[in-house]
Amino acid sequence: MPVLSYILTALGAYLLGSIPFGYLVAKAKGIDIRSVGSGNIGATNAMRVLGKPAGIFVLLMDALKGYGACFLGAYIYSYYFSRFNGLHSTADVIPSPSQESLEYFVIIAGICAVLGHNYTCWLKFKGGKGIATTAGVYLALAPWALLIALVVFIVALLVSRIMSVASMSGAVALPVAVWVMTPHNVFLGIVTTALGALAIYKHKSNIQRLLAGTENRFGKKKETK
Repeated sequence: MPVLSYILTALGAYLLGSIPFGYLVAKAKGIDIRSVGSGNIGATNAMRVLGKPAGIFVLLMDALKGYGACFLGAYIYSYYFSRFNGLHSTADVIPSPSQESLEYFVIIAGICAVLGHNYTCWLKFKGGKGIATTAGVYLALAPWALLIALVVFIVALLVSRIMSVASMSGAVALPVAVWVMTPHNVFLGIVTTALGALAIYKHKSNIQRLLAGTENRFGKKKETK
C-alpha cells in the first residue's frame, strides 16, 4: 500500500474528528461554550448549558465522527488496494484484501478521529475529552466491548450521579473488555489502552474537583469550575 493511503487516512480522520459540534451548536445560539459551564466543547457541557435536545445532538454527532472516520479508513484501504495491487496482479494471481491490513487502517482512522476531537485545529488545538467520539470508533471496531463499557458507564452514573466518574469508569472498562474479548489483537489492545489513558488525562480538572468535593452532579444545570 502506498504511503499516501496512510497519510490520507490519518489526515481525513483527524479533520473529520476535529469538527467541534459542541462549539458550533453553541455559537449558533450566540454562546461561546468554552466560557460557560465546564468550558468543555463536549456533549455533557452542551447538555448542561444548551439543554437536552442540543446536548443529545452534539453527543450523536461526536459519536458519528468516530464511526464515520472508521468507515473512511475502510474506504481508503479498499480504494487503494484495488488500484495498487491490481497493477501487480496477473490473470492467474489476483490478490485478495487482508482483513488484518483493513483493520489496521480502521484503527489508525479511529485514533486520529479521537485526537482530532481532543485537539481540534479549529480551536487552537483545544477540544473535548473524546468519550463520545471514542464510543463511535468502537461501535465500528469492537461493539461488544463497547457494550460492556457502556453498561459500566451507566452503572457508575446511577451510583455516583457524576458524569465524569461514569466517563472515566467507561474509559477503564473499555480496554479491559477489549483485552479480554480480543486477546489475539495486540495492536487494538494497545491502542485502546492508550485512548483510555488519554481519556483519564483529559479529565484531570474533574479529578481535581472530585478530590476537592466540588465536582458537579448529574442533573445540575451549571458545573462548578
